[in-house]
Amino acid sequence: MTTTATRYENDVKMRSAERSAVAVPDGKAMAKNLTPAQRRAVAFAQQQILRARAAKKAKDDRQAALSRMWANADREDGFADKTNDAERTRVVASEDGQISLRKVIGEVLRSLRTKDHKTLREVSGKAGVSLGYLSEVERGQKEASSELLVSITQALGVRLSDMLMMVADRVREVEARN
Repeated sequence: MTTTATRYENDVKMRSAERSAVAVPDGKAMAKNLTPAQRRAVAFAQQQILRARAAKKAKDDRQAALSRMWANADREDGFADKTNDAERTRVVASEDGQISLRKVIGEVLRSLRTKDHKTLREVSGKAGVSLGYLSEVERGQKEASSELLVSITQALGVRLSDMLMMVADRVREVEARN
């Protein structure tokens, strides 16, 4: 190695050693060097950070509460399915034994939505249907058009043909009981 290269290498080493030896002033010392406008900007940034942390914590808390709610609902589903079978048959069939297709469709749509842990608001937003109307369809109070059913099933992530097969199976179950 030439003397010039050695000298350059030593010079680079000394500079990096000097940089690491320089003490970084603490936050208070740095704050003394700020203008009033800079101090306001720092205070505002600190407030924004605190707000963002609080919003994230609130969002995490809401998500945890939803997860607990869905977990409880999943545990109760097995028990509820057995006890509500007769009740569901009574709801979709009238006194004279006729089956309400509108109610069966609503029941199937609601079961698809709840099993996927989606809210009415989420599905109505994705489907482009008002929340109230979707609720009425699920309760069997409104007759849904074929276009609306396609939109709802797409929002649920299910093909229309699969949903209709579920409806047919449910109708077959009710017919077998009557």
